Amino acid sequence: MVFKLVESAQGRWRADTGASLVALVRSGAKFENGFLVERDETVAA
Repeated sequence: MVFKLVESAQGRWRADTGASLVALVRSGAKFENGFLVERDETVAA
């Protein structure tokens, strides 16, 4: 019975993990190897 409960909940867990990152991706944030890469604010002269 526990196996069936975990199996049915697994689909929802995957869906929830990336939902908060959608706004970052749409705004043009860069990711490398699954980690957010901060932009360097210095301006080249």
